[in-house]
Amino acid sequence: MPGLSFWLAVMAGLVPAIHVLLKDTKRKTWMPGIKPGMTGTMSYDRDDIPQRAFFGRRKGHPLKPRQQALFDTLLPRIALDLAQPAPADLRALFHDADDVRLEIGFGGAEHLIAQAQARPRSGFIGSDAFINGVAKALAAIDEHKLGNIRLYFGDASELIDWLPDGALSRIDLLYPDPWPKRRHWKRRFIQDEMLTRLARILKSGGELRFATDIADYAAYALARVLRSKDFVWTAECADDWRKAWPDFAGTRYEAKAKREGRVPGYFSFRKI
Repeated sequence: MPGLSFWLAVMAGLVPAIHVLLKDTKRKTWMPGIKPGMTGTMSYDRDDIPQRAFFGRRKGHPLKPRQQALFDTLLPRIALDLAQPAPADLRALFHDADDVRLEIGFGGAEHLIAQAQARPRSGFIGSDAFINGVAKALAAIDEHKLGNIRLYFGDASELIDWLPDGALSRIDLLYPDPWPKRRHWKRRFIQDEMLTRLARILKSGGELRFATDIADYAAYALARVLRSKDFVWTAECADDWRKAWPDFAGTRYEAKAKREGRVPGYFSFRKI
């Protein structure tokens, strides 16, 4: 295990974080494309896009009849209407909620549903622009009769701008698209400007959770968070980011990543 001075150097950006972030020390394996002894450095310092646009697919397989029916019946009841002003207190969107949390890009909705079931007194907002993911969320919400979830079907950037200041206790960003080609890095969700926007909607002391199985994206994100005036990385030892959060139920994508030999990292950042 590296000593304290080594970890302090990594956190200060003095050692290329990509060499240490997601190494599996038991099996001595590395993330794809990252090899022991690599000496070249990569720049994580440039954000070329002032306002994030949506990139990615919006639709995959055709919807099943039940899924389509839920778009017509359930979604209108639980969808956020950004044409109307957001309530000053987001808890008004729910019945008797103690706090409100946001998951950006919920994918198959496994984590969103598990969290809503485990915390019935919290309100959850799930955002995704992929129609098949929203269909899965609607089916699960209907099956489990969950009343503490609201959905936004569209670009999360628009939702973020709609939400009021200090409205959320936590934001989850789980396995976002890593956009591996360097010319596409500006499409990655975590950028300097986006961190400022996320900080605005988080309460003081609120938490931003970020999970990825791509070491390059982990290093890219950390470089931005560590220079942000709005967030502090809460990790005190390597296990704090190597091990999943105690209440984390996992996702379908995470299971696939593990089957293919990729090692996830789990990062928690606190709003200052």
